[in-house]
Order: sequence, then C-alpha cells, then structure tokens
Amino acid sequence: MSVPHPHTLCRLLVRLDGDALDRAIGAFLTARAAPAGPSLRAIAVDSKALRGSRTHATGHITLLAAMDHSGHVLAQRQVADKSNEIPAFRPLLDSVNLTGTVITADALHTQHAHGTYLRARGAHYIAQVKANHPSLFDRVRRLPWHEITLDHHDRTRAHHRLEIRRLKTAAFAHLDYPDAAQALQVVRWRKDLTSGKLTIERVHLITSLPPGAVTGAQLADWIRGHWKIENLLHHVRDRTFREDDSKVHAGHLPRIMAGLRNLAIGVHR
Repeated sequence: MSVPHPHTLCRLLVRLDGDALDRAIGAFLTARAAPAGPSLRAIAVDSKALRGSRTHATGHITLLAAMDHSGHVLAQRQVADKSNEIPAFRPLLDSVNLTGTVITADALHTQHAHGTYLRARGAHYIAQVKANHPSLFDRVRRLPWHEITLDHHDRTRAHHRLEIRRLKTAAFAHLDYPDAAQALQVVRWRKDLTSGKLTIERVHLITSLPPGAVTGAQLADWIRGHWKIENLLHHVRDRTFREDDSKVHAGHLPRIMAGLRNLAIGVHR
C-alpha cells in the first residue's frame, strides 16, 4: 500500500468539515482524559487568533476552545466572521458533558445568558467581573472587603519574581446574575526581584458555588488554573507547532490544522 501524496492529503483536509472533526477530536480526548473524581472538573474557555490565516481579503480566523485544566481540549469552534466569541460560547459547549463541572472564562463571557445556560446544563461557573458590567462590578467592588476574613493565601517565587495571592469570599444572595452565590476578591502582589518594582492587582469574580461547597484553596486553584489554557494550549501551538507562522488559508485548512494540533497535544499528555 502506497502512502498518499502530500497534495492528495492537502486536498482532503481542505474539504473536511471542521465542526465534525473538532467534535470527533473532542470526544476522543474526553475519553482519554482521566475520569473526574468526587470533586468538580474545571474547564477553561478562551479564544485564540490564527494570525497566519489573515489574507488581503479577509481577517484572521479566531477559534474558541474548551480545555479541561489538565490540558485536554474537549471542544473547539470557529468564531463567525464579523462577530465575536460571545455567540460561539453555547454552541461550543453543547457537545460537552457539563454535569459536575465548573466553567472558568474571562470577563467577556460574564453574560447573563451564559450563566443561565451553564446552570441549566448542570455546571457551576467562576466568572470574572469587570467594568463591562458596571452595575454588577460596582456592587462587588464596593463590598467591605477590608472587613472580610481572608479565605486563602499562597506565595510563589520563580523567574526572579515573588508573587503573593490572597483570596476572600463573601456570600451574596442578591446579585443580579443567574444563581450567583458568592462574590470573590483576589489581590495579587508581584515583586520583580531584579528591579524591585512592586505591582498590586485586584480581581473580582462571582460564582454559583455556595459557601462551603469547596475550600478557598480549591477556588484559588481554579481561578489561577484558568490561565493554563494559555500555557498548556496556546503557547504550545505557537512555540512548538509555530502555528502563527503557518500561512495556510485554503478552505477550512487553518481550523483543521489547529484541530490536529490539539489532537497531537492531547495524545502526548
């Protein structure tokens, strides 16, 4: 049996259905992933632009992915042209079993419709709150955080930087967001040990998890773990597979190749 010519493979890949391939890859990697224990399974949702897919006639392709915090891509969906990733959120997760999960995402996805959808699907959420929801942001930010007991703190030292993170939680039954049960505040102190520069960042979040459902340490781990999607997926596709250097743009090929990279990363994990 002879090996197909590269041009033959290219013609095949160009014609593949990207949605069908991503569903198949997601199902395969879900089956390979370690089974969830008694605790909730954390899934991060975030987007990545395929910068090399830009042409003179079109902008670059953007893909929205759902990755569990252990590094397996469970679903991927292309964001429609002249749109943004908000409408792609629910279709992305439709193929994922969300029972017993907690979904982490950035502030763009702190949308009432998303919260309602996740709770109806049996998932909890940890949602970042920023000024794009001014009323909600103002209520959470103005809580008397200085009077609230510290729930968890940790300290790390790496890459010539010292970082201290402090988490506080507050039960909050009347937030204008579906099933919101707690407000969270994370304060991060980062000190550059070379220059001595100190930066302080305050982040506010809400969650459907009721008080006492999980420990402060677990909440802090999920909040920090959301950014594993950058380190375990986006960084690997860019640095190891040099995704942004790829100039393929025929048909569905940019998305197909991204899906195959997800598959390769998951198989080797």
